[in-house]
Amino acid sequence: MLTSKQRSKLKGLAAKLSPIGQVGKEGIGENMLAGFSDCLEKRELIKINILENADGSPKEIGAELAARLSAECVIVIGRKAVLYRKSKRQDIEHIALD
Repeated sequence: MLTSKQRSKLKGLAAKLSPIGQVGKEGIGENMLAGFSDCLEKRELIKINILENADGSPKEIGAELAARLSAECVIVIGRKAVLYRKSKRQDIEHIALD
């Protein structure tokens, strides 16, 4: 669970990110989850677009993505969700949350 200070830092970092993918009327598929998981391992922080025709509210979809990816939903603003998961890889620069 993220503290408000950690969440605030991640929001600031996410402001500069471009969305890496989108969730639409097809919902959340296994291939999509695999791609998002790979990106989380490489970047730790990702932004995802949630299209108007997606089945469910952006908050619900953000929470479902976070649960299925074992990640934290940092924030959902409008139709964009920001997810964070600490990477297990040693060859990347990790986001310092302390």
